[in-house]
Amino acid sequence: MENFIFSVNATLPVFLVIVVGYILKQIGLLDIHFTNVLNRFNFHVSLPVMLFQDIMNSDIRKTFDLKYILFCVVATSLCFWILWGCSKKFIRPKESVGAFVQASFRGSAAVLGAAFIQNMYGTSGMAPLMIIGCVPLYNIYSVIVLSAESNGSKEKNLQNTALEIVKNPIIIGILAGLLVAALGIQLPTVLDKTVSSIASTATPMALIVIGAAFEGKKAISKIKLTCIASVIKLLVQPAVFLPLAVLAGFRDQHLIALLIMLGAPTTVSCYIMAKNMDNDEYLTSSVIVATTLFSSVTMTFWIYLLKSFSLIS
Repeated sequence: MENFIFSVNATLPVFLVIVVGYILKQIGLLDIHFTNVLNRFNFHVSLPVMLFQDIMNSDIRKTFDLKYILFCVVATSLCFWILWGCSKKFIRPKESVGAFVQASFRGSAAVLGAAFIQNMYGTSGMAPLMIIGCVPLYNIYSVIVLSAESNGSKEKNLQNTALEIVKNPIIIGILAGLLVAALGIQLPTVLDKTVSSIASTATPMALIVIGAAFEGKKAISKIKLTCIASVIKLLVQPAVFLPLAVLAGFRDQHLIALLIMLGAPTTVSCYIMAKNMDNDEYLTSSVIVATTLFSSVTMTFWIYLLKSFSLIS
């Protein structure tokens, strides 16, 4: 029961902020123009700054574990490439492939990772290493698949995709954070507080936009893909890779961080990127809402299972 209450407290507020955004749109306080402007601000400013801050504050040199980082890299890469390969073959309509792949493999690692582990162990533990191992790849792979499967009329090729990766503000924020963390640079207090203030706006504003842009009829039309993506995100990925992590010798904080990476709800930044890169934002928002709603149950199940086998303490 304690684990269930914790999971509900971690995920239900996220879902409720989405609901608030939806209500504000229905009563006329938000309109399409405002949500589009706010979405661009999230993509170009608040989300990159948030990721910069998360990685910048990671003590990479102290907690560095190459084996663990490589496991995160391999698991993330396998999830992405297998999903993309299968999606191109089976997913209809074709214009939903990019959004489906991104929403299925990309979890809320940066937002929920440190919070979960700190709540359970009193420290952020392995969360920074997990973030380093998967978040840069989340964004690089997302740019690749969203560029390749874009709904836009512009022909996408390898050169254009590479350019999208280089100029993507989210990836720039991650790389800047890695550089600052690796060099051990401490920002001046004034600058650090400014960064923190901007970063704190990323998640709530993104959730408000998702709620305001959510269209029930269009979401219902994509219910089949939403259900498949949600099952993959919340159940299939942890079922495949958690046993492999156990066989690799990972326990306690290592496993909890991997559980966040594999089984956390689809991150809100998926919607921001799908919307800004001419992909199926309606499917993306639908998956975010569904995975956020049901993750309190699935996360509790996985934590209970790991505790039952004495793999976490």
